[in-house]
Amino acid sequence: MVIDPAARTADGESVRIAKDVLCAGAGAKICLPDGPEEFARALSRRGRRRPVVIGDDRALLFAVGVLHKERELARVAVSVVPVGAADAVALSRTLGVPAGTVAAARTVLDGDARALDLLTDDSDGIVLGGLRIPYGDGAAAPGAYPAAGAPTAPATSDGGGRRPWWRPAARTARAALSALAAQAAGRERHAVPGQRLRIEADGVLLADLDRPVRRVCVVPGARAGDDGAPDTAAPGAGDGLADVVVDRPGSDRPLRARARAVTVSGPDFRYRADALVGGPVRTRTWTVQPGAWRLTLPRG
Repeated sequence: MVIDPAARTADGESVRIAKDVLCAGAGAKICLPDGPEEFARALSRRGRRRPVVIGDDRALLFAVGVLHKERELARVAVSVVPVGAADAVALSRTLGVPAGTVAAARTVLDGDARALDLLTDDSDGIVLGGLRIPYGDGAAAPGAYPAAGAPTAPATSDGGGRRPWWRPAARTARAALSALAAQAAGRERHAVPGQRLRIEADGVLLADLDRPVRRVCVVPGARAGDDGAPDTAAPGAGDGLADVVVDRPGSDRPLRARARAVTVSGPDFRYRADALVGGPVRTRTWTVQPGAWRLTLPRG
């Protein structure tokens, strides 16, 4: 059980409840890392124990990134008890993890490890829930996307009066996947200018530099809605394809496609991948990895 220090600061009571429920139901080794190195070391020394993360989406992404970097992700079922503000745990909820602390802790004990798709990019980055271009309003100042989820920059204040124990160079975009649904469907449709990008889905040209696009969303596994948000009615491994949504200025309905690999290129662009902001880059390819990781979710 690895407890994110930021979660202890933000909501110590929820952390205590989660710890009590988990310790009452199974033997547990509790790790309280003070920094990214200790967090990664705790995962590496887990032995045959199942890793359980108590924290927000950043902690989940970091843990999955460490396991991906160690090439252990396919063999290890990850469990998470989300602790944090609603927008800070939006990814976990989108993936199907219960919102309540007690329900999430009980899912860790009684749930099933379900195989889920993810995206990998050509810099060894990973995307669990979805990505969007541009990265959207309200995102923190972007930087380079951290390879395999590894932290690459010192901690900075998150505006809430506390200093998280790690901060990737791509600072946290706290809106996470909730912004894919709320902002893209409404305010961003009029606020975000068109961007000239070349978009290819399995080699098929969806957009070229001669015509701007307003928004691009890529969601692995489950299909995305017209607003780009993933459908989470039945999370799980999909058909090995990602849903690609391209929204163009002047068009009432977005262009949609299903593809294994998506390549975006053009003038320097940034993107939101889960709760992180990446770029600027001039080209990036994302590829679906079917059933590449397992997350403990409620039965049924």
